[in-house]
This record gives sequence, structure tokens and C-alpha cells, in this order.
Amino acid sequence: MNAPETKTGALPFRILSRETLWKGFCTLERVTFERTRSDGTPHVQSFEIEDHGRAAAVLPFDPVTRRAVLVRQLRLPQALQGDDPLMLEVVAGLLDKANEDPQETARREAMEEAGLALGRLDLAGAVRPSPGLVGEKVWVYLAEVDLAAARVAEGGGLAHEGEDIEVVTMDLAELAAYVDRGDNLDLKTAFAVQTLRVRRPELFG
Repeated sequence: MNAPETKTGALPFRILSRETLWKGFCTLERVTFERTRSDGTPHVQSFEIEDHGRAAAVLPFDPVTRRAVLVRQLRLPQALQGDDPLMLEVVAGLLDKANEDPQETARREAMEEAGLALGRLDLAGAVRPSPGLVGEKVWVYLAEVDLAAARVAEGGGLAHEGEDIEVVTMDLAELAAYVDRGDNLDLKTAFAVQTLRVRRPELFG
């Protein structure tokens, strides 16, 4: 089986087999491939890869009040590892379909989770949280808003999807201190906050 093409050309390996181990909300696949090592010798290797689609995230912030809107909801994996299951995060969600505009996803999730109607979105970056294992790619945005006008609904997520989301409004200085402590921290949230600190440092003084 030939290696697939990418934007930068053929990949430096040859796929030998692909096996679906599980398919539900996510897909777990075992891929066996052959590559040539840097010393010129061939090497066959297998990886298990988890894929649950692509996602978008957004940090809405009010530059006048210097406050941001985030969410908390139950996160089972860290609870099973002994960490706080109610992690503070930026608004985020999966793209409904592969070709959906990530900005559309970010706006939809902001309304569903936080009751916010967003205008302009500024891209912080398109990041891969765990590229060695997970196929997820997340488009992370910053959204400047007037919170008094942008909050048009209660939020809280979709009940039929089992969501029970707490909307949290926080001072940007407090949010920065939370990120700096770095304990039980969501990566996309840290990235969004640090990008805003670089682009708009005057908001954190």
C-alpha cells in the first residue's frame, strides 16, 4: 500500500496494513507501516491511533471589563486519574462535518455552551494536542466582545447530548494566574490565554 499524499508531497513511509479496533464516538485504528531509518535500515512498526474528528475552540473576552468567558463540565479521563473532573476550559466542540468552517463551529458552540453571540473571530492557531497518538486538530480563536451585549442566552450545552455546562466569567488577570500555576490545565485553554497575553498584554496589567 502506497503512502498517502500530503500538502508537502509523499510521506516517508509505506503503509502495510490498517485495522479498525473500535468504532463508536471515536475510532481506534492500528496502522502497521514500514519506513527507512536515518541510518538507511528499514523498520516496520505499528501504532494505535485514536480519531474523533476535528474541533474548534474560542476564548471570548471583553477588553473594557477585562473579563473572559469559559466553561466547566465533567471530564471523565482526569477524574479516573485522580484529578479534578471539572476542568476550566475555553468553549469548544467538534466540527459537525469534515468540511465545516471551524469559525462556524466556534460560533455554534459559543451559543450552545455559553449563550454568546460572537462577531469577528481572530485565529490564534490550528494545533494538534497529542500528535503521537490522536488525530485531532483544533482551530483556536480569540473573540473580542461586549459581554453585556453578547450574552443572549443561558448556555449550558445541549441536554439531549447529556451536557451540563457551567458558564464561568473570570477576570483576565485571574485567568492568567490560573494558567501560570499550570496544574490540571487544558492545553487549548492555555494556548488561547497565552496568545491573548502576547497580542494584548495591556489587558493583563
